[in-house]
Amino acid sequence: MQENVAAGLSYVLGWITGLIFYFTDKRQFVRQHAAQSIVLFGGLHILMFVLGMFLGAGIFMGHGAGLAGAGMAWGILSLIDLVVFVLWIVCMIMAFQGKKFRVPVVADLADSIFKP
Repeated sequence: MQENVAAGLSYVLGWITGLIFYFTDKRQFVRQHAAQSIVLFGGLHILMFVLGMFLGAGIFMGHGAGLAGAGMAWGILSLIDLVVFVLWIVCMIMAFQGKKFRVPVVADLADSIFKP
């Protein structure tokens, strides 16, 4: 498989394919994209889960303003979903084009966790 294709595929299912490609492919370009996928989408997955739990529990426990609180929670999670979708598309396009694209902060964190 070509290097750019493997790097692009490391984003297809978010952190799951990132893990697969990180541990199965030894090429530096692919591993850099796979590590970035793990940190970026794994972190966003955890953030969305925690926010969903926090906002959902707040609504059902009487915190927030009932339907207004539910609307705000839905709006925040929808905004994060949009950011995730845009990042997913951009990262895949850059990787498939063979470009070393680094998401600010995330790439540095991935480098420190996964030591290139």
